[in-house]
Amino acid sequence: MAGVFEVEVDGVEHDHGLPHHDEPHQLDLSKLSPEEKWRVEHARMHAKHEGHAAMHAEMVLILIVTLVVAQLVLVQWKQRHSKSYNLVTLFQMWVVPLYFTTKLHWWRFLSTWFIFSVITAYISFRATRKPLACTTPRLVYKWFLLLYKISYGTGIAGYTVVMFTLFGINLIFRIKPEDAMDFGVSLLFYGLYYGVLGRDFAEMCADFMASTVGYYSASGMPTKHLSDNICAVCGQPILVDVSEEGIIENTYRLSCNHVFHEFCIRGWCIVGKKQMCPYCKEKVDLKRMFSNPWERPHVMYGQLLDWLRYLVAWQPVIIGFVQGINYVLGLE
Repeated sequence: MAGVFEVEVDGVEHDHGLPHHDEPHQLDLSKLSPEEKWRVEHARMHAKHEGHAAMHAEMVLILIVTLVVAQLVLVQWKQRHSKSYNLVTLFQMWVVPLYFTTKLHWWRFLSTWFIFSVITAYISFRATRKPLACTTPRLVYKWFLLLYKISYGTGIAGYTVVMFTLFGINLIFRIKPEDAMDFGVSLLFYGLYYGVLGRDFAEMCADFMASTVGYYSASGMPTKHLSDNICAVCGQPILVDVSEEGIIENTYRLSCNHVFHEFCIRGWCIVGKKQMCPYCKEKVDLKRMFSNPWERPHVMYGQLLDWLRYLVAWQPVIIGFVQGINYVLGLE
């Protein structure tokens, strides 16, 4: 029989229409339904925060101010010291999700993270060796291009599952909405996370390799003169003429008339996030390079990953900093 339930915290009583007991604080929650348990917890939370409106407003103000200041600091840091900013961001992208997933015992993610870390560590080690082996650039671009395509496909699959669940298509296959949504969100998380992390490692490796070859310098002039039949990305001879059809890959000529292996320049622009010639730094026309409409979404996807990097790497750190301020000021 339904009665009235009162929760008393700090002398304040809250009536939430639950079964009545003489001693409400000794209520056995195991005997209540899930809906009644939720009402009990809601009543306790409401009673705990009763009369704390001023403190809550102060906490919100601290959050807003911290977000604005942090954004300004990060923008200035990126503009003035981009190299250190990128390295710190890459490190946080790598370790911040690891902390939360270890705490939550997400063993599936930890397994994929370990496999990714081992392979990427080996690839990065090869990319930073001097002198650079002639097979290293293609090995680096192949791995990161494969990772890029897998993350892209996984992210699209996860988004599709989420949309199908919202439209109720999962019910046709007798799949529970919560199971379908969990599966879709998990795929989306895997795709976005490894997409962002892989592109950052690829950019770092691309800079190291091109600088080692000598035809590219992040600032200033190249240290070597580029011959007409040498690829400035990998430093290897170009054996196929621009007008010829290659067996394995073609040769591509940029608008600045410098020629490259097609696989190298695609890896440089898409995987390495470079939109300029590795030798003369003239801007690359990506629309002209990727005339196939099926390849254009990859460019848009890369821009999306750049935007999400802030949410993955810096947002948890900023929220943690806000919580630290609240703790020091005694706000709960």
